[in-house]
Amino acid sequence: QVQLEESGGGLVQPGGSLRLSCGVSGRTVSSAVMGWFRQAPGKEREFVATIDRSAYIMAYADSVKGRFTISRDDAKNTVHLQMNSLKPDDTAVYYCAADWRIVRLTMTASSYEYWGQGTQVTVSS
Repeated sequence: QVQLEESGGGLVQPGGSLRLSCGVSGRTVSSAVMGWFRQAPGKEREFVATIDRSAYIMAYADSVKGRFTISRDDAKNTVHLQMNSLKPDDTAVYYCAADWRIVRLTMTASSYEYWGQGTQVTVSS
């Protein structure tokens, strides 16, 4: 059974940094397309970042480009999201997603079969 578990969320001041982690069990991340999404109160879930199977190709939402970095640690079967220069607008529940069927990057939430429970990120002074 595949399980995804996010960690690393919390409260941070504007301009600060956080590193989210998504631990995967049941299958290997090296054969999956992995993604991060977020959902703020009263808003729809939105794409944040994705990394392909090779771990050489990534894509980001325009709102986080240059500030967030997605990476993968195959030895720990984990995907990370390094978030720098955080803004209050980044406040949301962040979700990790995985799919072993698709072969290319996708920014569409419905393309991902597996999801974590989410971790809260709050950016506030």
